[in-house]
Amino acid sequence: MKSLANSRSAKKRIRQNLTRRTANKSYRSMVRTTVKTFETLVKSADSVTAAEKFVKVQKVLDTAARKGHVHKNTVARKLSRLSKRLAAKA
Repeated sequence: MKSLANSRSAKKRIRQNLTRRTANKSYRSMVRTTVKTFETLVKSADSVTAAEKFVKVQKVLDTAARKGHVHKNTVARKLSRLSKRLAAKA
């Protein structure tokens, strides 16, 4: 792929952006997968397993927010909605 950058710093910035974009994409994908598995557990009415999974979901989302992969307000909103679903099933 040919870049439009001419200066060394611009070329380096392109490399950095590519690395960060792939890392963020991978992490967001992992977060989505974790949330989906939790939601399927909530739908299956297995509240004990869902409660255990919620702790893992919470940890993954908080880590994503801390590392800057996902915005902290997005994480707070998601956790709030997921905890409401879990409480409604229990």
